[in-house]
Amino acid sequence: MATLADIFSNKSTSPAIIIPDNGPELSYNQLFEQIKSFQQQIIENCDINPQEAIAIVLPNSLEFTIAFLAFTLLRNIAAPLNPNYAENEFKFYLDDSKSKVMIVPKGWVKQNKPAVQAARAFNAVIFEISWNNLSQQINLDIYGNAKGGKFENRDPHPSDVALLLHTSGTTGRPKGVPLTHRNITTTMNNIIRTYKLVPSDRTMLVMPLFHVHGLIGGMLSTLLSGGTVVIPPRFSATDFWKHFLQYGCTWYTAVPTIHQILLRHPPPSGGAPKLRFIRSCSSSLAPSTLRELEKTYNAPVLEAYAMTEAAHQMTSNPLPPLPHKPGSVGFGQGVQIAILDQNGNPTEEGEVCIKGVNVTPGYLNNPSANKSSFTKDRWFRTGDQGKLDKDGYLYLTGRIKELINRGGEKISPLEIDSVLLSHPSISEAVSFAVPDEMYGQEVHATVILKKGQQITEKELQDYCGKNLVKFKIPKKIYFTDVMPKTATGKIQRKNISEKFFKPDKAKAKL
Repeated sequence: MATLADIFSNKSTSPAIIIPDNGPELSYNQLFEQIKSFQQQIIENCDINPQEAIAIVLPNSLEFTIAFLAFTLLRNIAAPLNPNYAENEFKFYLDDSKSKVMIVPKGWVKQNKPAVQAARAFNAVIFEISWNNLSQQINLDIYGNAKGGKFENRDPHPSDVALLLHTSGTTGRPKGVPLTHRNITTTMNNIIRTYKLVPSDRTMLVMPLFHVHGLIGGMLSTLLSGGTVVIPPRFSATDFWKHFLQYGCTWYTAVPTIHQILLRHPPPSGGAPKLRFIRSCSSSLAPSTLRELEKTYNAPVLEAYAMTEAAHQMTSNPLPPLPHKPGSVGFGQGVQIAILDQNGNPTEEGEVCIKGVNVTPGYLNNPSANKSSFTKDRWFRTGDQGKLDKDGYLYLTGRIKELINRGGEKISPLEIDSVLLSHPSISEAVSFAVPDEMYGQEVHATVILKKGQQITEKELQDYCGKNLVKFKIPKKIYFTDVMPKTATGKIQRKNISEKFFKPDKAKAKL
């Protein structure tokens, strides 16, 4: 059928959802019953038409899971939003999605949270959602002017838009990315095949559900496989391994930042986890971190490559016995990969372009972005630069718009990051371009030292000199304890540059 309803066509006897620390545990049948109950409560209180967008402002939870699946199975468009947004950010997304209904946690209306303020500015109907552990029921409270309708089943179509997310907007206004049921289920099946997911698998969800990594890569793919999703309310390094062991998890997927944190917070003594694999995605994983993870947890670490426009996964390293290569994001997983030049012709190193049923039909109300993002042959331009090795494994060499142009020499910041991260004293490293009068741009970098380590800027530059040509060595290196990141753990070089580089405005020139 190629819709999210396929999740409930399996006959799995495994639990579907487990909420740790005395939270509920629901089977697939129980989850479906709660979804139907939620749908009935919504429709009886608010007449919502198919393909209207619903803003879901919830933390990782059973409530999120039920709300998301309930709306998408009603042929509505789920528009998850980061609960920590400011009021103006919520206003932008409500306006762009035309959402007239918002789902928030219980108590938010009384607290007049920023999301509630934004919803009221648009006269949106607000539903507070909560789980009653005593009655084992989902409860809704309604605020705003709403007209109820008659509940009826609506079977979703594969071509229906199920999910609306936005790009991070590092190069301007965030772009709306609609994803259909067919887009999403294609990726879900690709992920199941890549990692051979089965009903006995259990994943510990650490990525936020308002992002494709957590939503599709972690939760939905697991549910389609008949497996179990363990959903803590937030990532906690001190609780992660306790819950992982307690609930018999077999794998997890995360950004490199979380992997590094978990290396600093190992499992309790005598409690080695039985990991089938570890997945890394959404940001570049240093080969040194990969090797340390594999040595520590005795499991293959598989780096993948994904983006919102592709409904998450595009490539991944495979499970053994096939080789997984440090520094590579693997090969296409149900997705065609091509390396093209700016004219759309094949080249050895150039822009990574993709084709597949998982790719969005196009940006929301943005014909200019659609024109520039697809070639005439409908290859989607990822904006990433890369190359393929003889085995078809993809190596990313940088974001095209983030390449450092020093006097005409194009420098990949990923290359510099990799060298810095190979130093035994460095925990995190990010290089970036800064304006320079003589060269146009110069290389700077910011690093975090491992606990107990010391090194000077000059020593680190000398180390880089042993591995990089002179013009690639960072002219300035900043030391910090905290690296600014997005809510999903991504590092944006533009933000790092703005935080650490303080130019003399009278002299700095782009």
